[in-house]
Amino acid sequence: MNSGPMAEAAKHLSLRDRLFASRETKALGPIIDAGVDRVEKGLADQVHFTHDVADAAGRYLLDAGGKRVRPMLALLTSQLGTGITDEVVTASQAIEITHLASLYHDDVMDDAPLRRGVDSAHMVWGNSIAILTGDLLFARASTLMARLGERAIALQAETFERLCIGQLNETVGPKAGDDPLAHYIHVLEDKTGSLISAAARAGVIFSGAPEEYEDAVVGFGDKIGVAFQLADDVIDLSPDAKTGKQAGTDLKAGVVTLPTLYLARSAETNPADADLQERIRIAVEADDDSALAALTVELYNHEVTNQTRAEAHRWAAEAVDALAPLPEGAVKQALAAFADHVVSRTN
Repeated sequence: MNSGPMAEAAKHLSLRDRLFASRETKALGPIIDAGVDRVEKGLADQVHFTHDVADAAGRYLLDAGGKRVRPMLALLTSQLGTGITDEVVTASQAIEITHLASLYHDDVMDDAPLRRGVDSAHMVWGNSIAILTGDLLFARASTLMARLGERAIALQAETFERLCIGQLNETVGPKAGDDPLAHYIHVLEDKTGSLISAAARAGVIFSGAPEEYEDAVVGFGDKIGVAFQLADDVIDLSPDAKTGKQAGTDLKAGVVTLPTLYLARSAETNPADADLQERIRIAVEADDDSALAALTVELYNHEVTNQTRAEAHRWAAEAVDALAPLPEGAVKQALAAFADHVVSRTN
């Protein structure tokens, strides 16, 4: 991935600007913009429920914003076929709703106070309503996919299964003798990579693109999903990140991240790192916000965070390599720019 002054400037570009910045990809911009507009208009209708509480809760995180990364990928890979068909739009909406549903559940399990700059749904309505809202959104996404036939139903079911397995593995943790780092990466492939790869694959399937492109975009999606989450692990510690989350949210909640895993491994032989790990444990148990804020900065400036940043770049580079079977052209370049954007957020 790029580094230096140009990378520093590029990280401030929006995802949309980054994807369509080159001469080759510029023409794709208006096409994808129009597709995103179609997806966005339909989303508001699709998360409407007749029950007043379900309706308010179901629209809550949609109204809070979001970059619509997954629909954008589906729309982009559809350009490998006949373009943005009605089926591509419907699949994009279903995948985005599935993503939204997973956020409601994740925030309950992580006890996260904020999401997209607003109070998490469980902070507003309580855990039960937040969980049921997530369930309703999963059901609505499945209904949309069912309209597209058996292949779409299978794609949705496989994706949902991977999401659940990823969450289960994260909750249970590694077995005795397992490598905690390898276990964590596998969790990310399922929890984050599954939806990204499903989106990229949906664009290929429902635009009638050549079937041989599917493996390439699935490989890209799985790997860029890992890079995406590793970048978020770094951003969670950043004192100036604009993510809608407080810096150190994962640290405070005791959520496993790659920096904390690297720290635990180093602490086995490095007394200074063992001391830092212990100070974090004490601050988390005491719910000491002041101490945690200082420790978040200390961990952000630690070598383990630099290692996480480098690992994110490595996974992004492998994601780009997975695109080798795709034809040269604007779509392939835009996907590579997407990978670069994901990790530029950590610079």
